[in-house]
Amino acid sequence: MAENKRDYYEVLGVDRNADDATLKKAYRVLAKKYHPDMNPGDKEAEQKFKEASEAYAVLSDPEKRRQYDQFGHAAFEQGGAGGFSGFDGFNFSGDMGDIFGDIFGDLFGGRRRGGPRGPMQGANLRTSVRITFEEAVFGCEKELDLNLKDECPTCHGTGAKPGTTPETCPKCGGKGQIVYTQQSLFGTMQNVQTCPDCHGTGKIVKEKCPGCSGSGYVSSRKKIKVTIPAGIDNGQSIRIREKGEPGTNGGPRGDLLVEVIVARHPVFQRQDMNIYSTVPMTFAQAALGGEIRIATVDGDILYTVKPGTQTDTKVRFKGKGVPSLRNKNLRGDHYVTLVIQVPTKMNEAAKQALREFDLQTGNSLGQNGDKGDKKAEKPKKKGFMDKLKETFED
Repeated sequence: MAENKRDYYEVLGVDRNADDATLKKAYRVLAKKYHPDMNPGDKEAEQKFKEASEAYAVLSDPEKRRQYDQFGHAAFEQGGAGGFSGFDGFNFSGDMGDIFGDIFGDLFGGRRRGGPRGPMQGANLRTSVRITFEEAVFGCEKELDLNLKDECPTCHGTGAKPGTTPETCPKCGGKGQIVYTQQSLFGTMQNVQTCPDCHGTGKIVKEKCPGCSGSGYVSSRKKIKVTIPAGIDNGQSIRIREKGEPGTNGGPRGDLLVEVIVARHPVFQRQDMNIYSTVPMTFAQAALGGEIRIATVDGDILYTVKPGTQTDTKVRFKGKGVPSLRNKNLRGDHYVTLVIQVPTKMNEAAKQALREFDLQTGNSLGQNGDKGDKKAEKPKKKGFMDKLKETFED
């Protein structure tokens, strides 16, 4: 009965406005999870699989979905607007067939279609290289020392002992694939897998090559130069074409992926294409002005500090940052924060000079004008006779 059925959108776990791609993705997940072949003897899983299949069969059909949105489950009961009854009456479309084919291929690990295994590209190799901060900014060349596989010179990649040839695989008859038959809820299904004995080559090596032990490849240490472009950042990778694992059945080599690790700099910090640093200046330089030396990746710069410069003042050096990876002529900026450096050790003459300076600029230390470290004496309180004397003197 309709009242016992869950909402189809709820079954698939999608919104009522979900598009076809979202519906298909949701159904694939549920079908693979609850498929009877993956849950043998589990009646609850079988029921959930049927429920998900029924929901998708309706919602994936534009006309059925329109009727369901208007009448609900009643649209598909006998005598209803839909004119058909239940899951058994659904006519699965070609799209459903493709989905089931994909599911069975995933479940049993094979490919659904295609002939014998053809040329395949080799696997990619990964390595890393360490560079300095400056090398990342301006680019450099590095030499990598790696173990790489090459075609065996003895057997020329066949894996067979010289004087012998690989034989046709008896398991797959030289096709490189094996067809398995599976009984499912929807009848007999055929699944194609790569032959486990010959690994898709269609050939078996009886007498292995002594040079490569039948693998067809030998390893050797090789030096590879890698050009690191200006502006590369920490964690980014460089792809070197066809320096990875050899391909199979005449396929091309894979690629070599080189991850760049940039060392930390004691002064500079990077954010995107900009560089940041902090530069100290003395109190005298900040108050009176003067020249300070500022380090950049292009070398030191003499910068003139204006009189009265405050601590945490920001200075921008345009075009002194990191070049763009796409356009080396385009560079970021270098931002410098000026910070007043307070001296930690002063002799007595310097201390006295600072006290005199403080007296002239506001007396923040509360001094009375006396020299030395003596505490200022409090003024003597005037008595009655002192006040009377002052009256007659006036």
